[in-house]
Amino acid sequence: MKLLIVHPCIGRRKGQKYIRSWQMEPLPAARLAGLTPTDVDIQFFDDRMEPIPYDMQADLVAISVETYTARRAYQIASEFRRRGVPVVMGGFHATLCPDEVAQYCEHIITGEADNVWPLFLDDFRHGVANKAYHGVAGGSLNGAVYDRSVYAGKRYLPIGLVETARGCRFKCDFCAIQVFFERTHIRRPVAQVMDDIRQLGADKKMLFFVDDNFVSDMNTAKDFLLEMSRFKVRWITQMSIDAAHNEEFLHLMRRAGCEGVLIGFESLDKQTLRGMNKAFATMKGGYDGAMANLKRAKIRVYGTFIFGHDSDTPDSFDAAVDFAKTHKFYIAAFNHITPFPNTPLYNRLVQEGRMTMQNWWIDPDYRYNTMPYEPKSMSAEDIRVNCIRARKKFYSPSSIIQRGFSRTNMRSGILARQFYPINTMHRLEIMVRDDFPLGDESWQGNLLKAP
Repeated sequence: MKLLIVHPCIGRRKGQKYIRSWQMEPLPAARLAGLTPTDVDIQFFDDRMEPIPYDMQADLVAISVETYTARRAYQIASEFRRRGVPVVMGGFHATLCPDEVAQYCEHIITGEADNVWPLFLDDFRHGVANKAYHGVAGGSLNGAVYDRSVYAGKRYLPIGLVETARGCRFKCDFCAIQVFFERTHIRRPVAQVMDDIRQLGADKKMLFFVDDNFVSDMNTAKDFLLEMSRFKVRWITQMSIDAAHNEEFLHLMRRAGCEGVLIGFESLDKQTLRGMNKAFATMKGGYDGAMANLKRAKIRVYGTFIFGHDSDTPDSFDAAVDFAKTHKFYIAAFNHITPFPNTPLYNRLVQEGRMTMQNWWIDPDYRYNTMPYEPKSMSAEDIRVNCIRARKKFYSPSSIIQRGFSRTNMRSGILARQFYPINTMHRLEIMVRDDFPLGDESWQGNLLKAP
C-alpha cells in the first residue's frame, strides 16, 4: 500500500513560485507517519515548498486541514480524486466543520487521530472503511511516535519541533483549541520526550515545544523542567501569561534552557479581556508585573495582540505598540480577530448577524487582513489599516534598533544572532502579506465534491 501525506499551504498568488525558506517542519505529518504500520510505503509532500505530484501512483492521500488551509486542501483533494485516488482528511478544521470537510473527501477523521488512525488504515486496506471516524479528546500520549524521516531532503529551518503536551484548560472565546480538545490537557511521559530530544541530537540549533499552552498544568510542567535542566539544549515555547507571575517557575524555565516564549496578550483593556474569558491575564500585577518577571528571568517575548473588539479605538493600536516597544519584545504580531468556526466568538457573531463572510475560509473574496465580520466601534477597513500601521511602527528601523539594545534580546545564543535578520524579515513582509489569498489563485477547475 502506498500512502501520500500532504501538508497544504495557506495560499499562493497567481504565478508565485514555491517558497523555499523560513518554513518549520510540520509535526502532524511526522505523527501520522509514526502511527502508520511499517509495511505501508509513505511519501510526504509539503505544498509550501514543492509541487504536488498529482499523477504519482498512490492508494490513499491523507491531508491535515487547518481553517486557513481549507480552501487549498480542497483544491489538492480535488486533483487527486479526479484521478481516482481516495482522500482522507483530518485536523482542526475537520473537527470544527465536519459536514463541510466531508464533502471533499472519501473519509474524514475528527478529533485526535492517535487512537483511530491505525483502525482506519486497517479498515481501508480490507475495503471496509467507514466515511467518518472520531478520536476522543484527552487520550494518552504514552508511546507516541514521531517519524521525522518524512522530512528528509527538504529545506526546513534548523528548529526541532517537539510535543510535550496537548490542549489547554482555559476557555478563551476566540480560541479553537478549547473546542478541538474539549478543554482537556494531556502530557507525554517525560522520559519519552527526553528520548525525542536525544534523537534530534545536534542537528537542531533550537527546539520548539509546540504545546498549545506549555503551562496549562504547572505542576507537571515543573517536573518536565527539572528533567530538562539536565540537558544542554535551547528551546522556545508558547504559554499563557499567568505563568509569568510565578518567578520561581520562570527561573526554572531559564535554567532548563528556555530562550523565549510566545504569549497571547490579545488586549490591554481589562474589560475586553474579561469579555473573551481571559480575566486571568489581569491577575496579580497585570501585564507590567508579568513583564518585569520575564525580564528578570531573561526570557525573550514574542507577544501577540488582536483587534476588532467592541471597545477598541485607534488609540488601542498605539497603546499595544507602545507596550511592546517599552518592554522590548523580541518580535510581535498585531492582527484583527479571526472568528474560527464553531468557537463561542464565531457563534455569537453569527447570532448577532455581524458575519459579513460567514464561511470566510473558503470565500474566494477573502484575503489576508480582511475582516469577515462587522466591528462595533470602528469600521473593518479602519481596523485593517491600523493593524498595518501598528506593524510598521513596531518594525520601524528605530524600533528594531531600540529593542536591539535589550540585554535580554541580545544575550548569547542563536536568537541573539538572528534578532536583526528576523526583525528585518518581518518588516519586509508587512505589505507582502496584505491581500494574500487563501488557496492557489492559479488553480483552475471546480472543487470536486463527494457523492
